[in-house]
Amino acid sequence: MVFRVNSSLSVIIPLLTIATTAGILLGTTSAFVPHGIGGSKSHSHSLSHRNNILITSPPCFFHQASNRFDSVITKASSTALFKKRSTSAASKKDGNPPKAKGFASALRDLQQNSFKYAGTIRPGKQSPQKIVIDESIMKPDYAEDGIPKAKQGLLPWIIEVKSPEEIIKMKAAGRVAREVLDIAGRTVRAGITTDEIDNIVHEETLKRGAYPSPLNYHGFPKSCCTSVNEVICHGIPDDRKLEEGDIVNLDITCYLNGYHGDCSEMFVVGEADDNAKKLLQTTYDCWVKAMEFVEPGKDYKDIGGIIEDHITERGFTTVRNFCGHGIGSTFHTNPNIYHYKNNEPNGKMAPGHTFTIEPMICEGTAQCLHWPDNWTATTMDGKRTAQFEHTLLITKEGVEALTGKIETSPVQFWEKESEVHKGLWLGTTPEARARAAELNAKAMM
Repeated sequence: MVFRVNSSLSVIIPLLTIATTAGILLGTTSAFVPHGIGGSKSHSHSLSHRNNILITSPPCFFHQASNRFDSVITKASSTALFKKRSTSAASKKDGNPPKAKGFASALRDLQQNSFKYAGTIRPGKQSPQKIVIDESIMKPDYAEDGIPKAKQGLLPWIIEVKSPEEIIKMKAAGRVAREVLDIAGRTVRAGITTDEIDNIVHEETLKRGAYPSPLNYHGFPKSCCTSVNEVICHGIPDDRKLEEGDIVNLDITCYLNGYHGDCSEMFVVGEADDNAKKLLQTTYDCWVKAMEFVEPGKDYKDIGGIIEDHITERGFTTVRNFCGHGIGSTFHTNPNIYHYKNNEPNGKMAPGHTFTIEPMICEGTAQCLHWPDNWTATTMDGKRTAQFEHTLLITKEGVEALTGKIETSPVQFWEKESEVHKGLWLGTTPEARARAAELNAKAMM
């Protein structure tokens, strides 16, 4: 899951002393928040649609001003749904006349109705938001109110080194995320809705004793992101059915025993056209080439140049608005991983660092168009985009993919036909190379 880039660290570093004294957080902020939110304003704005909502037991939402929510317990006792009732319906039941919409609500409706979308994808109808009520599942600190409590470090080169015990937990979370991603990927077909995929992701995550990290993170309404065709990232699952020829990114993050595992992969609905194949192959190859570069002592900033050099000579562009990120007990933290050439002082790689690389590569312009839902980002010209992501661990011997593929994972055409690394990629350490060779011997037969 990507970060959103808000400013250049090279410009703000000279101001860090002043910023620290003033208590101002500068630099980049999480991409996985509503658009336009950054710095100290993120908490007050990201949950504006939840103002005056009261959580009771059993859990239900009630909006005192205009909206009402009913609690709906699903067949699985570990999940509750929150279903919004219209103001008019609620007013009729209560015997009160419906209230007129406020200015902000009317303006939002006008914006949504008049918004000029770039491509063919349109927002569909969303099902009620879920909440995890199973007390045996450890939940992140934002699960109830949508507000992450941990802060990203002020100095971008200060990076957490995971202990051996933390690494064990990171590996377990990564394994769960991989299993869920594989299961979700197998359901991709013409006619299935992205909301149906989200339901599967949610239930499979809970079955493994984990929490779906995106759910209610800064108020995000679903358990995964489904980004189709021109959608760069943060696509919200809804009732749109996948169509023949669509390409879709499934972005899965699972929170297990206090740690996040984050990964995403592309899937094709039916057969991909030649241009789609070129986009997918280029995106995959630049991603693997960047991961092959990772080892202790190298600069994080140099990852971006490897990606940009590879894709530009093949006629593609790389998104600059979003970046990879550090990950662990906190969903998004240092280091920021830019997928383009840069000189940002984001620190040096060292054993014990865990982070993601997740380039977003476009057929046309890499400029972003942000939808009125405050989440979905598409290409400005409506052309397609692709992305892959792993959670990575640096060791003394190289790098390992904590969300790497397993025995039951599918092998995609871009893995079979890669000019950078044929077959499944699991890392550069001797152990990772040996495990990949074993899996590839079976999968490539």
